[in-house]
Amino acid sequence: MTEMQDMTGGRELVMVSNRLPVDRVVASDGSTSWRTSPGGLVTAVAPIVEQLGCLWVGWVGAADEQLEPFEIGSMRLAPVELSEDDIEFYYEGFSNGTLWPLYHDVIARPDFHRVWWDRYRRVNQRFAERVAEQAARGAIVWVHDYQLQLVPAMLRELRPDLTIAFFLHIPFPPSRLFAQLPWRKSVVEGLLGADVIGFQQVTDAVAFRMTAERFTRVPALGNTIVVPGTADHPSRTVLAQEFPISIDAAAFAEVAARPEIQQRAREIRAELGNPKTVMLGVDRLDYTKGIRHRLKAFDELLGDGEIDPADIVFVQVASPSRERVDAYRQLRDEVELTVGRINGEHGSIGHAPLVYLHRGHTRDEMVALYLAADVLLVTPLRDGMNLVAKEYVACRADEQGVLVLSEFAGAADELRDALLVNPHDIEGLKAAIVRAAHMPREEQRRRMRSLRRTVYDNDVAHWATGYLGAVRAAAESQRPSQTGHRTEPIQVSTAFVPRSIDDRVRRLAALPQLIVASDFDGTLAPIVPRPQDARILPRARQALEVLRSAPDTYVAVLTGRSLEGLAETGLQSEGWIVSGSHGSELTGLDVGAVAGAGEAPPLGSPLTDEEHERLQRIARRFERVLGGEPGVRLERKPFGIAVHTRQVADSEQADELMAAAVELGLAAEMHVREGKQVREFSVRDSNKGSVLRSIRAALPNAPVLFLGDDVTDEDVFTSLGHDDLGIKVGDGATAAVERVPDPETATAVLALLAELRTGIIIGSE
Repeated sequence: MTEMQDMTGGRELVMVSNRLPVDRVVASDGSTSWRTSPGGLVTAVAPIVEQLGCLWVGWVGAADEQLEPFEIGSMRLAPVELSEDDIEFYYEGFSNGTLWPLYHDVIARPDFHRVWWDRYRRVNQRFAERVAEQAARGAIVWVHDYQLQLVPAMLRELRPDLTIAFFLHIPFPPSRLFAQLPWRKSVVEGLLGADVIGFQQVTDAVAFRMTAERFTRVPALGNTIVVPGTADHPSRTVLAQEFPISIDAAAFAEVAARPEIQQRAREIRAELGNPKTVMLGVDRLDYTKGIRHRLKAFDELLGDGEIDPADIVFVQVASPSRERVDAYRQLRDEVELTVGRINGEHGSIGHAPLVYLHRGHTRDEMVALYLAADVLLVTPLRDGMNLVAKEYVACRADEQGVLVLSEFAGAADELRDALLVNPHDIEGLKAAIVRAAHMPREEQRRRMRSLRRTVYDNDVAHWATGYLGAVRAAAESQRPSQTGHRTEPIQVSTAFVPRSIDDRVRRLAALPQLIVASDFDGTLAPIVPRPQDARILPRARQALEVLRSAPDTYVAVLTGRSLEGLAETGLQSEGWIVSGSHGSELTGLDVGAVAGAGEAPPLGSPLTDEEHERLQRIARRFERVLGGEPGVRLERKPFGIAVHTRQVADSEQADELMAAAVELGLAAEMHVREGKQVREFSVRDSNKGSVLRSIRAALPNAPVLFLGDDVTDEDVFTSLGHDDLGIKVGDGATAAVERVPDPETATAVLALLAELRTGIIIGSE
């Protein structure tokens, strides 16, 4: 059994997509047959299907055609009938007139028509019913792409025995854009019917999880969304995670190595006049692909004299796409007009600097074009992945050629040694084209070698193994127990409490009164790139809840976040003492009982007029100086502003920007606190140590257990006494007497304390 077969656990695999992976071929005698179609989805999953076989459910591509299931190779195909109205309203309308532009950053204006939505819902129901009718019991159903986002939930109602996976091949929009969709909640609920939802990029997965929380109120814990149970259905979890799609790199390389393909590549260059440089663009004719921007840059370079039309030929392949849709017909007319003008102005008799091919090509012909091209331009305005970029790299065994790649293609996350461009920046795009045309061979070799290693290491088998592995794990979690009920997934924590800490925790657990305090980020919740995505570990939350309910036990969270920012993480802290903004905010304790430090205003009191004006002044200064710097994030807080440089790509630049922020803050007489890749500038001189002292003063005298990971937690560690226990989480110099490596181990400490103090067993992670 192959590795992929292992990933399905012997279950039938059912593929579901808008189109079946075949095209009809009509012979000269009128007979018909079927052949595999050349689409991107088919190219990506073909190796999987060849190994596993499958049932594939989809539309045959013609209106009002009724066909019984039939077989081609290892596939059994189950057609879904679509009428002319279905095609107009479901496919051309809602799928490509509403969802496509909405999901591609509203490059074109999406239209919202109720009749389109109604037909989309009805066609999705038809697909779900077809799958329910044809799929074997316990099968794994893999639903593909934006046309079928309601199918998972519909299918779950019809066939709860199935494991349902969904993969979105295009981007998922930010929540603020998705919010425009009148039927947003229904679409999210449709997707949440799946056990696993796959996305191309991390940003897509994060956007979906945030959107799901916003519009359906389901909690997201890391990459997992918890769907509450009902009277008819138990609660369950949905994995929403990125699985970047790829290609069968070895298969493309094999085609590229064939002598006849290499000969065809030489013929192509000869047909083009053997120019010094051949540039290539390969796209569907779609407004998201940046073809107009690419042509504008090429036109201006010719006009500026930066490139010589006698030396360079640009071949643009634009395969036909959705030609019944007005926006696509208009795009075709505009592109063809531009091509004619460029050739008319810069061409000569017998030579055109721009060759435009508006037709599809076989894979063999495409590979020959890849080999003939010195430069490949992949410059979409927004793209889920773009496999053309990976195909070009896979074919270049000579380690020559230059890939110019849009930052807004999913492939840019992996192919970092391409020349990355912002396609909206025409000057930047022109500069990249010129650089690509004149790149030294050694630099080409270095870049292409790195690109090829990336593509081969992350090929389609790697993608499928990771994705199907996650799906199989979901299938295993559904396996009925001997009692006939579905078993819940079992997660085992590998964290353990060091012996020295174990002994001290046992002593604390036996004391009559106890204060349990902790930082949040990096302690109760793992550090994540985007602060709003942080979530408290479930076991940590359970342990703190148990401790809060124990007699004479007080739970406190001391965080540099504002209380509003902490609430955005979904933390449920009723009955806890919570201090935010490094001690400037406080809730869960009588504010009147807690004095401020020295001459400072009482803890939790509002800003004075002078403080408000000072804060506004520094905020304006930071925005002016740092607001436009890539990777810098300015976070407003009730009593200050934090400057984050965690996402600045270059470490030296991050240090320089932070130094500039400190200079500005000190000049404005702000109090500066240092954290990990963050500085907070506050109008009040409070810290976690001072607020803990004030909290202790308002509570019965009791020892403290405190866990923290950041530099700002050192103010607490230095304030602790002989009977207290301070535990540093992670690396770094510290005044704490004990240390654990990560939040999972910190959680194990809290769980041990809760179990010893109450006798209640805290579940594993």
